[in-house]
Amino acid sequence: CHPVPKPESRMEVCDLNPCPPRWKVTPAGPCSSSCGLGLAVQLVTCVQIHQGKEVLQEDHLCPVAEKPLTSVPCVIRTCSYEWSFSEWSECSTSCGNGIQTRQDFCLHSLTRKHVDRVFCRRFPKAIVVRGCSSGPCPEQVGTRSPGAELQPVTPAMNLTAAAAAREERYKDVDLPLSAVPHEQAKTGGGEDDTAHRCFLGACGKLFLNASGIINMTGVESRDCTVAIGRPLQEEITLRILESSLNCSAGEVVLFSGRMMWRTGCRKLPLSLINSRTNTLIVKQRVVLPGNGVILQYNSRTATKKYYQDCDKQLFGPQGEIVNPVQLPDQGQEAVCRTFIDVAPRHRIAIRALYTDLGTEGNQTHFNYILVRDMSTMKTMVFHRKQQFFWQSTGSQAEIEFHE
Repeated sequence: CHPVPKPESRMEVCDLNPCPPRWKVTPAGPCSSSCGLGLAVQLVTCVQIHQGKEVLQEDHLCPVAEKPLTSVPCVIRTCSYEWSFSEWSECSTSCGNGIQTRQDFCLHSLTRKHVDRVFCRRFPKAIVVRGCSSGPCPEQVGTRSPGAELQPVTPAMNLTAAAAAREERYKDVDLPLSAVPHEQAKTGGGEDDTAHRCFLGACGKLFLNASGIINMTGVESRDCTVAIGRPLQEEITLRILESSLNCSAGEVVLFSGRMMWRTGCRKLPLSLINSRTNTLIVKQRVVLPGNGVILQYNSRTATKKYYQDCDKQLFGPQGEIVNPVQLPDQGQEAVCRTFIDVAPRHRIAIRALYTDLGTEGNQTHFNYILVRDMSTMKTMVFHRKQQFFWQSTGSQAEIEFHE
């Protein structure tokens, strides 16, 4: 190049600003499940190239909308076992609202044969109880069945006197005259006339003491519902002391609990009802004012355990539910539940103040909260970080904490 004129040497400054931050993804780790749908975790970091080197930066410096998933679905192979279900049973009532049930069992995916349920315990299971309706019940007011003798309608002012007379009849029974509803439970029953007030206003209340007599006669409303609640390790036995229900006119009383459902009218004074669990609801439907039942109940230690050690029982009117702590001998196998029962005239509202059940990319269904409305058996499932607000249609709810 010697014969050619040499240009003047000079230096130009280039852009020394570092490259903008970007997302960096490391290869995904192993699948969380050995079969079926699982989750593989990949490390996502925000980095910036500076003088040829990667410098770790805070996540908010990278484009949030472009952030890759930190968890991705993965399937290694089809699972050998799966839950299967029988057909739904017929509705438990011939009219009105009832329940349907179905049986669950564990199947081998290839042979389709039943195996021990322990093989399916790690897989989410669908509900086995749901609400149903058999259509409206025929209206009974003003109808007369063959041979039925409708009782005359008693004036309202005489209903109170009739109830008081029945109350006097059971004064010598070796029990508290009436259970203390939850509004009065804090004071242990209050003044001497508390029982009298409980007798005349039992409808819509929740009774929490160990035993008592509840008078459901003399009420003006067509439907009268009372609830009885005890600690989880107890069960309730109940018998009818007196019944003035007119069965031919369609009057009936319903007994319901978590493990039982029963209706009746005839021969009620001979009936003995066992709740099998710690709660019992008695709903009375009358046609003629003044009719009804007087019932006596006692509580005792349950003969069979229908709850987990991590289960909790709440009886309104308010409380706080905290994610249950697993016991050492339970590991991750138990599904912890919280049972909520309030007075039948009240409803339940649950507000999730904070939940964290995994990242947004978590596509598995192992971690979730299930809330069930016991009056309709309708369930709702909440995943990830949903801050939900839920309201019941009845006075009973269950919350299940899975995994």
